[in-house]
Amino acid sequence: MAHGRLLFVEDDPAFARVMARALTRHGFEVIAASTIAEALQLAHASNPRFAVVDLKLGEENGLALIPVLHARVPAMRIVLLTGYASIATAVEAIKLGAQDYLAKPIDAETLVRTLLPDDEEDAPLPEIPDAPIALRRLEWEHIQRTLQECSGNISQAARRLGMHRRTLQRKLLKHPVRERPVS
Repeated sequence: MAHGRLLFVEDDPAFARVMARALTRHGFEVIAASTIAEALQLAHASNPRFAVVDLKLGEENGLALIPVLHARVPAMRIVLLTGYASIATAVEAIKLGAQDYLAKPIDAETLVRTLLPDDEEDAPLPEIPDAPIALRRLEWEHIQRTLQECSGNISQAARRLGMHRRTLQRKLLKHPVRERPVS
């Protein structure tokens, strides 16, 4: 069940350690970096198949790393993580070549499902939640998916969703809803 080498770029050492351990258990060979310079050095030395990059790396921006990693390994699957989710950043990350954009907090299973292509036979199956997903969360995910399909064009997404552009903009300013209701 080995998936290959994964470059994990994160400036929070505790989070990086926990995720590296979890991803190793899922069959990845994890190499970790905390700066862009360190990530470039490791990518040059090891040619990873996957990369998980944090958006905020101290004073640096993880977006700058995406095109450089793709130039080094064109087939690399890159996921951008952030604690500061925004539509503009998500669109920019996808345009630069990231396969996905995920908001923290994130668990290893979600990250593994995002990293592995759908046709990979040993990819873990999605878990069925114990509690139903909140309606507001479903709406938020649907809005995000529609906006991505419209390449970040808010007017086009609003037309597809059947709402006024300003209403959509107000909804986009709100933070993502928790996945499951707190009991």
